Amino acid sequence: MTAVPVPARLGMFDLVRAGLVGVVGRPARAVLSALGIGIGVAAMVAVLGITTASQAQLSAQLSALGTNLLKAAPGNTLFGDTAQLPANAIDMARRIGPVTAASGTGTVKNCFVYRSDLVDPRDTGGLSVLAAKLDLLDTVSARLTAGQWLNAATERFPAVVLGAAAAHQLGIDRPGRQVYLGGLRFTVVGILAPATLAPELDTSALVGWDQAASSLGFDGRPTTVYERSTDQSVEGVRSILGASLNPEHPEEVAVSRPSDALRAQVAAKATFLSLFLGLGAVALLVGGVGVANTMVISVLERRPEIGLRRSLGATRGQIRGQFLAESLLLSALGGTGGVLLGAAVTTGYAATRSWPTVLPLWATAGGLAATLLIGCVAGLYPAVHAARLPPTEALATP
Repeated sequence: MTAVPVPARLGMFDLVRAGLVGVVGRPARAVLSALGIGIGVAAMVAVLGITTASQAQLSAQLSALGTNLLKAAPGNTLFGDTAQLPANAIDMARRIGPVTAASGTGTVKNCFVYRSDLVDPRDTGGLSVLAAKLDLLDTVSARLTAGQWLNAATERFPAVVLGAAAAHQLGIDRPGRQVYLGGLRFTVVGILAPATLAPELDTSALVGWDQAASSLGFDGRPTTVYERSTDQSVEGVRSILGASLNPEHPEEVAVSRPSDALRAQVAAKATFLSLFLGLGAVALLVGGVGVANTMVISVLERRPEIGLRRSLGATRGQIRGQFLAESLLLSALGGTGGVLLGAAVTTGYAATRSWPTVLPLWATAGGLAATLLIGCVAGLYPAVHAARLPPTEALATP
């Protein structure tokens, strides 16, 4: 009795080589098919990478600036009017046991800063004049880009330190220039860098507490109190700060934590993450449809090849494996290109912002895994269809 011939086994290397022949034989079609998947993966990797880099930068900033700064400001009275802090509010904050530093500023009402006395008084530019305590800079972890901060000598004279935005708006880039505050000339002695934890200082002109009271009509009441305490006692200080600053009306004191505001900004930006990930998923889906379309056309064009291989002994499983391998290779090509493109976009964007470059491993691995899954799904139907073609019918195809 004649033995039935056993089909030769097709190893993994042979499957990959067979699939690679189909990809290399049609390079233009392969690149266009992989492009859709590549764009989707690049979008997802770039979005996740940029978001992670932003969070890393924020963590580095908060580590340098500290998260133990609390800010107290007047809230509203029972009747809806703006409340006031007592004149000794800063001293009261310093008396709280765990507090390590306290300082503050006071708004000088009806006083604005101008580059020249020829400027229209109505053109305030949104800049305000603040009376400042000498220890303000250390308390809020701010720094100077030029000049010096107010000291025991300059705080009693017409000297002013400009916030970063105020200096830029007034066109002043170095100390020694003069500006007009309340109709009086003040000499610029310093320019602040952007204050991350106290952004209200950026659009302000800061003068000494005593000088503001003697020449600008400042009433001596602080409008913002900044305090730092030990990390372990921040929440405890936060709960009693209002009552300490204004014992008669603690409900009229609004206490905030600037670092929470920074985190809220990142959280607001992160809301767009799902949108961009959704767009990336759509691009992946479109790419998967493109791969499926390419594979269907490939099966139709290669019917004679399929019939010949079946006639020479190839099993349905081997035909199925060949076209499935081709689909996976197309998807892997797009996924690899997408990961590289996404990494390049993340690195470039982080470099322009001076952020650390952080590319999550799970994002790249997830992107590649998603492309392989899409390639498997997209190639499944064409592969099954190719395997079911009868050899005689396939060979008869012109």
